[in-house]
Amino acid sequence: MPRFHRPAASACAALVAIAALAAAGLPGTASARTPDAAGPPGPAAVADASPALLTAMGRDLGLTRAQARDRLVNEAEAGATAGRLRLALGDAYAGAWVRGAESTRLTVATTDPADIPAIEAHGARAAVVTHTLAALEAASTAVDRAASRTAVRTTAVDAPVRYVDVRTNTLVVQAVRPAAAHDLVAAAGIDPALVRVETSADRPRPLYDIRGGDAYYMNGSGRCSVGFAVTKGTQQGFATAGHCGRPGTTTSGYNQVAQGSFQASTFPGRDTAWVATNTNWTSTPYVKGQVAANVQVAGSTQSPVGASVCRSGSTTGWHCGVIQQHNTSVTYPEGTISGVTRTTVCAEPGDSGGSYISGSQAQGVTSGGSGSCSSGGTTFYQPINPLLQAYALTLKTTTGPGPGDPGEPGEPGGTWAAGTVYAAGAQVTYGGVTYRCLQAHQAQPGWQPPNVPALWQQV
Repeated sequence: MPRFHRPAASACAALVAIAALAAAGLPGTASARTPDAAGPPGPAAVADASPALLTAMGRDLGLTRAQARDRLVNEAEAGATAGRLRLALGDAYAGAWVRGAESTRLTVATTDPADIPAIEAHGARAAVVTHTLAALEAASTAVDRAASRTAVRTTAVDAPVRYVDVRTNTLVVQAVRPAAAHDLVAAAGIDPALVRVETSADRPRPLYDIRGGDAYYMNGSGRCSVGFAVTKGTQQGFATAGHCGRPGTTTSGYNQVAQGSFQASTFPGRDTAWVATNTNWTSTPYVKGQVAANVQVAGSTQSPVGASVCRSGSTTGWHCGVIQQHNTSVTYPEGTISGVTRTTVCAEPGDSGGSYISGSQAQGVTSGGSGSCSSGGTTFYQPINPLLQAYALTLKTTTGPGPGDPGEPGEPGGTWAAGTVYAAGAQVTYGGVTYRCLQAHQAQPGWQPPNVPALWQQV
């Protein structure tokens, strides 16, 4: 599986196995027009999506500008509805996805036929299936554990992609050799009835190469792309792919000016890292869009399967596609990566680490894939929320505080806190009231639970 990082010419031979895609460094000042800040997640926040994003969606998804705008609004509404139904259905929940050019149809799956009226009452289509999402994800985890064992690693490289496909209610194993997939499933000790084997010639690789999508260079020996600008207290920096560097690896920006160094990096297992920059570089809440226009980052609410998503990278620029599956596992030659998201967006070497964004909501950083932007392909991104949580980082947003700003004073008591990453189903208190999280996100000032019904439901 290719990762998309671009090695320097002198280092190509040594880095052929980990040729990866990456994004670029954040300039201290932005040359493009600064877009207006977006509000809390929901239809109102995405209706005014940037022209660059709408143009790219039109090019890559075959939409008019009006259709692209409507699609973003529908996807925001669908994500909130799916989150509410996930809580309501409990253990019977089996996943959700959107369909249609404008994402007008939301389907929610359950193993209990008695749930159909509740699903339809929310305006969604009900699908009754055999396996719960929890059962399929447990099987996927068992396969990942098997793939990480030394004795099975060679087999796993020939069955490199695994994901839960909620639309077919199966755990899919993509393999160059179908026999390798069956051997891997047997090694995991799971029920073969949960699994569908697909033959594929794809062998994803990492994609190497503080505005998202800009290029940066590692120790003068390769290029990746900036994912998203972040802060840690008063320290500024950016999130990127772990395969682009190790702690202590120094970086220079898109302009070859000294930039900073990797503070933490995980690869394989996950594909996460962050770089702390020096005082010459300022974190900005933007991603480089079409023709270098700034696309605003207003938060990190996770989009559902079937939703549109766009990617920015230093080799191929701005491209869009759709989210195919969350919680995918990929075995690269260097080891297995779990918890990535599979997409139809193309990428090439040098795009690694770059930004994936849906509307104004950050989704993740480019890990790897197969194919190219001339022939098409599949790519995978490391979701941004687990990365932020792992390294205690705060996403730089158009709605968030500046470096060192603790947020709004005088908030009612409770456990909710800006800067915290919340998973779907997490429970908090705020102002004496209890809420459950509907969609994974990092909390922003102004996104208190009573203010954002798309993210929180009172219980």
